[in-house]
Amino acid sequence: MATALVTGASSGLGAEYADQLGALGYDVVLTGRDERALDEVAERVRANGVNADVLVADLTTEDGLAAVEDAIVERDVSMLVNNAGSGTPGHFLRADPEVEQRMLELNVTAVMRLCRAAIPGMQRRGRGEIINVASVAAFVPSDTGPGYAASKSYVVMLTESLATALAGSRVRMMAVCPGFVRTDFHRRIDMDTSWIPGWAWLEPAQVVRESLRDLARGRTRSVPSARYKVAMGLAAITPRPLLRRVIAASSGHVDRA
Repeated sequence: MATALVTGASSGLGAEYADQLGALGYDVVLTGRDERALDEVAERVRANGVNADVLVADLTTEDGLAAVEDAIVERDVSMLVNNAGSGTPGHFLRADPEVEQRMLELNVTAVMRLCRAAIPGMQRRGRGEIINVASVAAFVPSDTGPGYAASKSYVVMLTESLATALAGSRVRMMAVCPGFVRTDFHRRIDMDTSWIPGWAWLEPAQVVRESLRDLARGRTRSVPSARYKVAMGLAAITPRPLLRRVIAASSGHVDRA
């Protein structure tokens, strides 16, 4: 039976990936920092008649990252979901640089390291799939979270570059780029979401379902929901100077502190 490893699997998109992959027949390795929450997700996954193992690891530490790398190799992981991530909302110059650095370690370094751990085994076995969770923030400038947007741009470009390098093999790469998703992500990073209209929110089940469908179709980028596909299409054809002005105006202020 194929094995999937999901990072950040204790809640939100990670838990939803674990649930849906378990329903598809994958054994699942769930990683994250909250052991109790991981155990609860694992119990749900096992109800599908598959194995679900918990690995408690902090991907911003060398020990945690190495433990997950080892698990990828030892378990012959055929599906890797790099879902764990964080953000630092607010003005760049006022953000805590240590928090910003930890975000980069999680959003950038961990994704790179785990891809490097997974791909050689997938190549030897002649098959494998890697889903890297990015964001629509990767495609537009952000005045309220520039470090986060830049980190997700890295994820998209790394994914598409690796997909190019692996073309012709049966190792597939895909970046998932959702908009606002109803998870505890925004609460954890203390982000004010009161200004976000109701129509902009997506449910985790929809994001995961559409991304797995896009992966099966061989796509290297998945933007869940028609409304975000349209929004990203418009952003792609809008001149960048105009796009920056629109985003600055939509924030309600221009903060130059």
